[in-house]
Amino acid sequence: MQASNYKELLKFVASMIIFGTNGLLVNHINLSSAEIVLLRTFFGTLFLLLVVMLTGRFDFAALKVDTLMATLGGAALGTNWMLLFAAYREASVSLATLTYYCGPMLVLALSPLLFGEKLTGSKMMAIAAVAVGMLCISGSIDFSASGLGLLFGAGAALFYAALIIFNKKVKRLSGLHCALYELAVAFVVILIYLLASGVQLPIIPAAGEWPYVLTIGLLNTGVAYYLYFSSLQKLAGQTVALICYIDPLSALLLAAIFLHESLLPIQMLGAVLIMGGAIWGELAGSKQK
Repeated sequence: MQASNYKELLKFVASMIIFGTNGLLVNHINLSSAEIVLLRTFFGTLFLLLVVMLTGRFDFAALKVDTLMATLGGAALGTNWMLLFAAYREASVSLATLTYYCGPMLVLALSPLLFGEKLTGSKMMAIAAVAVGMLCISGSIDFSASGLGLLFGAGAALFYAALIIFNKKVKRLSGLHCALYELAVAFVVILIYLLASGVQLPIIPAAGEWPYVLTIGLLNTGVAYYLYFSSLQKLAGQTVALICYIDPLSALLLAAIFLHESLLPIQMLGAVLIMGGAIWGELAGSKQK
Protein backbone atom coordinates (compact mmCIF):
# COMPACT_ATOMS: atom_id res chain seq x y z
CA MET A 1 0.00 0.00 0.00
CA GLN A 2 1.29 3.48 -0.87
CA ALA A 3 2.00 6.06 1.85
CA SER A 4 -0.95 8.18 0.66
CA ASN A 5 -3.29 5.23 1.11
CA TYR A 6 -2.02 4.67 4.64
CA LYS A 7 -2.80 8.32 5.34
CA GLU A 8 -6.37 7.87 4.09
CA LEU A 9 -6.70 4.66 6.10
CA LEU A 10 -5.60 6.46 9.27
CA LYS A 11 -8.12 9.25 8.59
CA PHE A 12 -10.92 6.70 8.17
CA VAL A 13 -9.92 4.84 11.36
CA ALA A 14 -9.81 8.18 13.21
CA SER A 15 -13.36 8.99 12.06
CA MET A 16 -14.58 5.59 13.30
CA ILE A 17 -12.97 6.12 16.71
CA ILE A 18 -14.52 9.59 16.98
CA PHE A 19 -17.93 8.14 16.05
CA GLY A 20 -17.41 5.61 18.84
CA THR A 21 -17.45 8.46 21.41
CA ASN A 22 -20.99 9.50 20.44
CA GLY A 23 -22.47 7.35 23.18
CA LEU A 24 -20.36 9.03 25.85
CA LEU A 25 -21.60 12.46 24.77
CA VAL A 26 -25.23 11.51 24.21
CA ASN A 27 -25.26 10.12 27.75
CA HIS A 28 -25.12 13.76 28.97
CA ILE A 29 -27.82 15.16 26.64
CA ASN A 30 -31.45 14.87 27.72
CA LEU A 31 -33.02 15.04 24.24
CA SER A 32 -34.49 12.45 21.90
CA SER A 33 -32.10 10.77 19.46
CA ALA A 34 -33.65 12.50 16.44
CA GLU A 35 -33.37 15.91 18.16
CA ILE A 36 -29.70 15.26 18.90
CA VAL A 37 -29.13 14.28 15.27
CA LEU A 38 -30.81 17.50 14.10
CA LEU A 39 -28.49 19.55 16.31
CA ARG A 40 -25.37 17.61 15.31
CA THR A 41 -26.10 18.00 11.58
CA PHE A 42 -26.91 21.70 12.09
CA PHE A 43 -23.69 22.52 13.95
CA GLY A 44 -21.65 20.16 11.77
CA THR A 45 -22.92 21.91 8.65
CA LEU A 46 -22.23 25.37 10.12
CA PHE A 47 -18.70 24.33 11.11
CA LEU A 48 -17.83 22.96 7.68
CA LEU A 49 -19.44 25.98 5.98
CA LEU A 50 -17.17 28.25 8.03
CA VAL A 51 -14.12 26.16 7.09
CA VAL A 52 -15.04 26.37 3.39
CA MET A 53 -15.53 30.15 3.63
CA LEU A 54 -12.13 30.57 5.32
CA THR A 55 -10.23 28.28 2.95
CA GLY A 56 -11.82 29.19 -0.36
CA ARG A 57 -15.06 28.97 -2.30
CA PHE A 58 -17.42 26.04 -2.61
CA ASP A 59 -16.76 24.02 -5.77
CA PHE A 60 -20.13 24.27 -7.50
CA ALA A 61 -18.63 22.95 -10.74
CA ALA A 62 -17.70 19.69 -8.99
CA LEU A 63 -21.10 19.55 -7.31
CA LYS A 64 -22.75 19.83 -10.73
CA VAL A 65 -20.98 16.61 -11.74
CA ASP A 66 -21.70 14.79 -8.47
CA THR A 67 -25.10 16.26 -7.58
CA LEU A 68 -27.03 13.01 -7.91
CA MET A 69 -24.64 10.77 -5.93
CA ALA A 70 -23.94 13.39 -3.25
CA THR A 71 -27.64 14.14 -2.78
CA LEU A 72 -28.47 10.44 -2.57
CA GLY A 73 -25.60 10.02 -0.10
CA GLY A 74 -26.87 12.82 2.14
CA ALA A 75 -30.43 11.48 2.00
CA ALA A 76 -29.13 7.98 2.83
CA LEU A 77 -27.19 9.42 5.79
CA GLY A 78 -30.25 11.11 7.29
CA THR A 79 -32.61 8.22 6.53
CA ASN A 80 -30.33 5.56 7.99
CA TRP A 81 -30.14 7.52 11.25
CA MET A 82 -33.95 7.81 11.42
CA LEU A 83 -34.46 4.09 10.75
CA LEU A 84 -31.78 3.13 13.27
CA PHE A 85 -33.45 5.18 16.00
CA ALA A 86 -36.80 3.64 15.11
CA ALA A 87 -35.17 0.20 15.40
CA TYR A 88 -33.85 1.12 18.85
CA ARG A 89 -37.43 1.88 19.93
CA GLU A 90 -38.97 -1.28 18.48
CA ALA A 91 -36.15 -3.76 19.14
CA SER A 92 -33.36 -4.17 21.68
CA VAL A 93 -30.31 -1.96 21.16
CA SER A 94 -28.06 -5.00 20.71
CA LEU A 95 -30.29 -6.58 18.06
CA ALA A 96 -30.79 -3.25 16.27
CA THR A 97 -27.02 -2.66 16.24
CA LEU A 98 -26.31 -6.17 15.01
CA THR A 99 -28.87 -5.78 12.21
CA TYR A 100 -27.61 -2.30 11.34
CA TYR A 101 -24.03 -3.45 10.86
CA CYS A 102 -25.11 -5.94 8.24
CA GLY A 103 -24.85 -2.90 5.94
CA PRO A 104 -21.04 -2.97 5.54
CA MET A 105 -21.21 -6.76 5.10
CA LEU A 106 -23.61 -6.17 2.21
CA VAL A 107 -21.09 -3.79 0.65
CA LEU A 108 -18.38 -6.45 1.04
CA ALA A 109 -20.53 -9.08 -0.59
CA LEU A 110 -21.36 -6.78 -3.53
CA SER A 111 -17.86 -5.29 -3.92
CA PRO A 112 -16.92 -7.51 -6.91
CA LEU A 113 -20.03 -6.32 -8.74
CA LEU A 114 -20.03 -2.68 -7.59
CA PHE A 115 -16.32 -1.83 -7.51
CA GLY A 116 -14.66 -4.66 -9.44
CA GLU A 117 -12.78 -5.80 -6.29
CA LYS A 118 -11.96 -9.50 -6.06
CA LEU A 119 -13.04 -11.35 -2.90
CA THR A 120 -10.00 -13.42 -2.00
CA GLY A 121 -9.80 -16.24 0.53
CA SER A 122 -8.01 -13.96 2.98
CA LYS A 123 -10.74 -11.33 2.67
CA MET A 124 -13.39 -13.99 3.25
CA MET A 125 -11.60 -15.11 6.43
CA ALA A 126 -11.43 -11.50 7.61
CA ILE A 127 -15.15 -11.03 6.91
CA ALA A 128 -15.99 -14.19 8.86
CA ALA A 129 -13.87 -13.06 11.84
CA VAL A 130 -15.50 -9.61 11.91
CA ALA A 131 -19.01 -11.10 11.59
CA VAL A 132 -18.43 -13.49 14.50
CA GLY A 133 -16.86 -10.65 16.47
CA MET A 134 -19.99 -8.52 16.00
CA LEU A 135 -22.12 -11.40 17.29
CA CYS A 136 -19.88 -11.63 20.35
CA ILE A 137 -19.79 -7.93 21.26
CA SER A 138 -23.57 -7.66 20.91
CA GLY A 139 -23.74 -9.48 24.25
CA SER A 140 -27.09 -10.85 25.34
CA ILE A 141 -29.46 -10.40 22.39
CA ASP A 142 -33.21 -10.28 22.89
CA PHE A 143 -34.72 -12.04 19.89
CA SER A 144 -38.29 -11.33 21.01
CA ALA A 145 -38.27 -8.01 19.14
CA SER A 146 -41.19 -7.15 16.91
CA GLY A 147 -41.04 -7.72 13.20
CA LEU A 148 -41.33 -3.97 12.77
CA GLY A 149 -38.15 -3.44 14.79
CA LEU A 150 -36.24 -5.90 12.64
CA LEU A 151 -37.66 -4.25 9.53
CA PHE A 152 -36.42 -0.84 10.69
CA GLY A 153 -33.01 -2.35 11.47
CA ALA A 154 -32.81 -3.96 8.04
CA GLY A 155 -33.80 -0.66 6.43
CA ALA A 156 -31.07 1.16 8.37
CA ALA A 157 -28.55 -1.45 7.20
CA LEU A 158 -29.60 -0.98 3.57
CA PHE A 159 -29.25 2.79 3.80
CA TYR A 160 -25.87 2.41 5.55
CA ALA A 161 -24.74 0.27 2.63
CA ALA A 162 -26.22 2.83 0.22
CA LEU A 163 -24.29 5.63 1.96
CA ILE A 164 -21.00 3.83 1.34
CA ILE A 165 -21.90 2.94 -2.25
CA PHE A 166 -23.12 6.42 -3.22
CA ASN A 167 -20.04 8.08 -1.77
CA LYS A 168 -17.73 5.68 -3.58
CA LYS A 169 -19.37 7.02 -6.77
CA VAL A 170 -18.60 10.68 -5.93
CA LYS A 171 -15.69 11.61 -8.21
CA ARG A 172 -15.18 15.39 -8.28
CA LEU A 173 -16.24 16.81 -4.91
CA SER A 174 -13.45 17.08 -2.36
CA GLY A 175 -13.91 15.45 1.04
CA LEU A 176 -14.58 18.82 2.69
CA HIS A 177 -17.18 19.93 0.15
CA CYS A 178 -18.81 16.50 0.02
CA ALA A 179 -19.10 16.39 3.82
CA LEU A 180 -20.63 19.89 3.90
CA TYR A 181 -23.18 19.15 1.19
CA GLU A 182 -24.24 15.74 2.49
CA LEU A 183 -24.56 16.93 6.10
CA ALA A 184 -26.76 19.78 4.86
CA VAL A 185 -28.95 17.29 2.97
CA ALA A 186 -29.11 15.03 6.06
CA PHE A 187 -30.13 18.04 8.17
CA VAL A 188 -33.04 18.76 5.81
CA VAL A 189 -34.13 15.08 5.90
CA ILE A 190 -34.10 15.00 9.73
CA LEU A 191 -35.85 18.39 9.91
CA ILE A 192 -38.68 17.16 7.68
CA TYR A 193 -38.97 14.02 9.80
CA LEU A 194 -39.23 16.00 13.05
CA LEU A 195 -41.75 18.44 11.59
CA ALA A 196 -43.86 15.53 10.38
CA SER A 197 -43.60 14.00 13.88
CA GLY A 198 -44.99 17.17 15.47
CA VAL A 199 -41.83 18.08 17.41
CA GLN A 200 -41.77 21.69 18.62
CA LEU A 201 -38.93 23.76 17.17
CA PRO A 202 -36.47 25.26 17.91
CA ILE A 203 -34.75 22.65 20.08
CA ILE A 204 -32.94 24.30 23.00
CA PRO A 205 -30.65 22.11 25.15
CA ALA A 206 -30.24 22.79 28.87
CA ALA A 207 -27.35 25.06 29.84
CA GLY A 208 -25.21 22.19 31.14
CA GLU A 209 -25.74 20.19 27.94
CA TRP A 210 -24.27 22.75 25.54
CA PRO A 211 -20.62 21.57 25.83
CA TYR A 212 -21.68 18.05 24.85
CA VAL A 213 -23.99 19.28 22.07
CA LEU A 214 -21.24 21.47 20.59
CA THR A 215 -18.67 18.67 20.85
CA ILE A 216 -20.90 16.16 19.09
CA GLY A 217 -21.79 18.77 16.47
CA LEU A 218 -18.39 20.31 15.77
CA LEU A 219 -15.97 17.45 16.43
CA ASN A 220 -18.01 14.24 16.12
CA THR A 221 -19.93 15.49 13.09
CA GLY A 222 -18.05 18.35 11.41
CA VAL A 223 -14.48 17.09 11.78
CA ALA A 224 -15.30 13.37 11.82
CA TYR A 225 -17.44 13.46 8.68
CA TYR A 226 -14.77 15.46 6.85
CA LEU A 227 -12.28 12.68 7.69
CA TYR A 228 -14.89 10.04 6.79
CA PHE A 229 -15.91 11.40 3.38
CA SER A 230 -12.44 12.49 2.26
CA SER A 231 -10.92 9.07 2.97
CA LEU A 232 -13.92 6.93 1.93
CA GLN A 233 -13.62 8.13 -1.67
CA LYS A 234 -10.00 6.97 -1.91
CA LEU A 235 -10.13 3.60 -0.13
CA ALA A 236 -11.23 0.26 -1.54
CA GLY A 237 -14.85 -0.63 -0.82
CA GLN A 238 -13.80 -3.79 1.03
CA THR A 239 -11.41 -1.81 3.25
CA VAL A 240 -14.15 0.69 4.09
CA ALA A 241 -16.63 -2.07 4.95
CA LEU A 242 -14.17 -3.86 7.26
CA ILE A 243 -12.88 -0.74 9.05
CA CYS A 244 -16.48 0.41 9.72
CA TYR A 245 -16.61 -2.15 12.53
CA ILE A 246 -14.11 -0.14 14.57
CA ASP A 247 -17.04 2.22 15.31
CA PRO A 248 -19.13 -0.20 17.46
CA LEU A 249 -15.95 -1.70 18.86
CA SER A 250 -14.59 1.64 20.07
CA ALA A 251 -18.03 2.54 21.46
CA LEU A 252 -18.03 -0.68 23.50
CA LEU A 253 -14.51 -0.19 24.83
CA LEU A 254 -14.99 3.51 25.65
CA ALA A 255 -18.26 2.75 27.48
CA ALA A 256 -16.41 0.17 29.56
CA ILE A 257 -13.61 2.63 30.38
CA PHE A 258 -15.51 5.86 31.00
CA LEU A 259 -19.04 4.70 31.88
CA HIS A 260 -17.83 1.66 33.84
CA GLU A 261 -20.12 -0.65 31.88
CA SER A 262 -19.22 -4.29 32.36
CA LEU A 263 -17.35 -6.02 29.55
CA LEU A 264 -18.11 -9.72 29.29
CA PRO A 265 -15.40 -12.22 28.30
CA ILE A 266 -17.31 -13.04 25.11
CA GLN A 267 -17.35 -9.32 24.25
CA MET A 268 -13.58 -9.18 24.78
CA LEU A 269 -13.27 -12.10 22.37
CA GLY A 270 -15.47 -10.21 19.91
CA ALA A 271 -13.21 -7.16 20.17
CA VAL A 272 -10.16 -9.28 19.36
CA LEU A 273 -11.92 -10.89 16.39
CA ILE A 274 -13.05 -7.55 14.95
CA MET A 275 -9.64 -5.91 15.27
CA GLY A 276 -7.85 -9.04 14.09
CA GLY A 277 -10.21 -9.46 11.14
CA ALA A 278 -9.92 -5.82 10.06
CA ILE A 279 -6.10 -5.83 10.31
CA TRP A 280 -5.81 -9.22 8.60
CA GLY A 281 -8.08 -8.14 5.75
CA GLU A 282 -6.05 -5.00 5.14
CA LEU A 283 -2.63 -6.67 5.45
CA ALA A 284 -3.72 -9.47 3.13
CA GLY A 285 -4.84 -6.94 0.54
CA SER A 286 -1.57 -4.99 0.84
CA LYS A 287 0.49 -8.17 0.43
CA GLN A 288 -1.31 -9.10 -2.76
CA LYS A 289 -0.81 -5.62 -4.20
